[in-house]
Amino acid sequence: MTNKTSAPGPVLRARALNRATLDRQFLLRPAALPVKAAVEHLLGLQAQNVRPPYHALAARLEGFAPEQLSALMGDREVVRIVTLRSTIHTHTADDCLTLRPFVQPARDRELTHFRSGLAGVDLDRLAALARDLVEAEPRTMKQLREALSAEWPGADPQSLAVAARCRLPLVQVTPRGLWGRSGQVALTTAEHWLGRPTGTAPAPETVVRRYLAAFGPASVKDMQTWAGLTRLRPAFERLRPALLTFRDEHGTELFDLPDAPRPDPDTPAPPRFLPEFDNLLLSHADRSRVVPPALHGRAWQGNQAFRTLLVDGFLAGLWKQEEDALVVEPFGRFTEDQRAAVTAEAERMLRVLHPGTPYDIRFGTVVPR
Repeated sequence: MTNKTSAPGPVLRARALNRATLDRQFLLRPAALPVKAAVEHLLGLQAQNVRPPYHALAARLEGFAPEQLSALMGDREVVRIVTLRSTIHTHTADDCLTLRPFVQPARDRELTHFRSGLAGVDLDRLAALARDLVEAEPRTMKQLREALSAEWPGADPQSLAVAARCRLPLVQVTPRGLWGRSGQVALTTAEHWLGRPTGTAPAPETVVRRYLAAFGPASVKDMQTWAGLTRLRPAFERLRPALLTFRDEHGTELFDLPDAPRPDPDTPAPPRFLPEFDNLLLSHADRSRVVPPALHGRAWQGNQAFRTLLVDGFLAGLWKQEEDALVVEPFGRFTEDQRAAVTAEAERMLRVLHPGTPYDIRFGTVVPR
């Protein structure tokens, strides 16, 4: 439960929270970090589609080239797996083997939504059979549905496949996820793909510290939103003597690491082009540190997220890539300086991700959705 009335500590307003989080997300200035170290620091990258992790790193890293992430994936040093919030993330191999056990209670809870389709199914036997299938050779979800349905013809095929995904740490094998390559989703276990066993879940306090380093200052509810878990307050309370506490403008208690950066709220924040489902916009219960209240819900339509543009650190528009152009759709009017800065950042991103390919940069209008 979030403390709303008696939270100690000074107030951090939205702009201060914005600059602190952007700094930890490498969005105030590009970080000179190896790609693998950046993926580790960020606790993974949303990867519902193939391109978002590449766009996310292009916005955050100095000297990034998409082939760097692709090579790590090809060498099995990073993988694509369902973890946080029951969504696909690109994680380092080490985080894949430990963060997945950390969020396993959420995967077990997810299974309860499919209970009616799994009547009479022995889930332990299902997990063992599914493991044998995907470790014999990578399988698509369709192949898993068909094989498991042959064993339990009375069960719902989709529920059977979801149960396998919830019970087992299934990674998407390459070429899926490689830059410039195509491939359907085929799955095997993390242990089989990486050649080592899944580790034990890290202590919650360890993950709290890592979360704050990448997304803080933050409330207990913020971290629970990021992880898709509940009951994390005891870990924060055990850490309380070693943490700083603040309040946001609504009185919600925020925790932070003492030595984490908290830049001046007036620190310049250059424009940044972010992919759909970027974790910057998904990892707090209160998104007002990035999304102005007047724009709440504008980056989404149903379950679909749009690619977003930050100006002065806050959501300011959408963008899309057409065959020959990058189209910017501002929510409001940009000044001449803002328009020039957005254009320069668009050109930089295109040089990183599509060197040598000519693209126009066009400014349009957001069509009401």
